[in-house]
Amino acid sequence: MADLHGKVAVVTGGNGGIGLGMAEGLVAAGADVAIWGRDEGKNADAAAHLRELAPDRRVVALRCDVADEQQVVDATTQTVDALGRIDACIANAGVSHAAPITEMSLADWRRVMAVNLDGAFLTMREVAKRMIAQGDGGAMVAVSSTSAIHGAPVTSGYAASKAGLLAFVRSCAVAWARHGIRVNAVLPGWTRTDMTELGYQDDRFREATTRRTPVRRWGEPADFREVAVFLCDPSQTFHTGDTLVVDGGYTVF
Repeated sequence: MADLHGKVAVVTGGNGGIGLGMAEGLVAAGADVAIWGRDEGKNADAAAHLRELAPDRRVVALRCDVADEQQVVDATTQTVDALGRIDACIANAGVSHAAPITEMSLADWRRVMAVNLDGAFLTMREVAKRMIAQGDGGAMVAVSSTSAIHGAPVTSGYAASKAGLLAFVRSCAVAWARHGIRVNAVLPGWTRTDMTELGYQDDRFREATTRRTPVRRWGEPADFREVAVFLCDPSQTFHTGDTLVVDGGYTVF
């Protein structure tokens, strides 16, 4: 595992699921971490958990709805005030809405886009400003989904937002390369989180998706610990504009 001592990372939606798994990896590697999330109770629980895992690391939890521009601006400032700088950012916060396309309201579509795509834009924009001002580069990671590359008829808004995120990642990778900022995306496959728990509890759906996955299981948030550390490792200076699929082989089988 890379050594991230002296580095500060932001993880949006870091109070549960894949985001918390990534935050666990970062603190284990030595990074100080700021969790941004809307649920203050979950934020506090996640921060306490991370401090228990790595008592010598600084962990702050900030209430932030990434779809709200001012809250993102404020959370960025609060992170720097508390931890001194930002070296890595994982834009992980996301929501989904299940409905047939012909029955989805414009309001539901826009809410998914506001969090998953607008929220990632706002987060990465504000953090990039800090990284550029610091002058010594950094790492950006956007959490997309395998839904971005295969049909998702019941969660079409989610899929569209995650596909748009891939294009944004490539644009950022080109725009910020001259500043030493690397920008990559992670595409998780079926992973057991609060968002996917209903699907996991459906025996037929779980069995069908597991059969299609070569490693024959769903992912767990812990599967993303080392993934986060690798993507935030400052020694990986030549790796940018990439999409890293972590799905147990689901998309190639």
